[in-house]
Amino acid sequence: MDDARKLLHTARIPVRWGDMDFYGHVNNTVYFRFFEQARVEWIEQMDFPVGPTEPAGAVIITASCTFLIPVNYPATVIVKVYGGEPGRSSLMTWYELFVEGDDRLFAEGAAKVVWMDNRTNKSVPLPDRLRSML
Repeated sequence: MDDARKLLHTARIPVRWGDMDFYGHVNNTVYFRFFEQARVEWIEQMDFPVGPTEPAGAVIITASCTFLIPVNYPATVIVKVYGGEPGRSSLMTWYELFVEGDDRLFAEGAAKVVWMDNRTNKSVPLPDRLRSML
């Protein structure tokens, strides 16, 4: 992990039976849901409401995931959210996914988060309070 990255939040998320696919492990799309849940928890933890009725909020414009080890049910995943140097209206976030009770890295990902005006669908500057936390 790059030294310029700051740990922002750690989330514990239970794996559901329905998260598995035909091969008996968590479906690849669910990893993005795990990252999303951790990101939303982090944003809400900073007292920024999340929802379409808010004047502005965080959206992602790119997302990626590298799947290293399959996750199987039953399990609880631990997702660590990291943030980088903020830009005018965006910041990079990175994710590490572990399984509780196992020190191995199961997946890692990234997403570029942009602060968006929900009325115009255009980017706006990151809130000063968010910028100061980073």
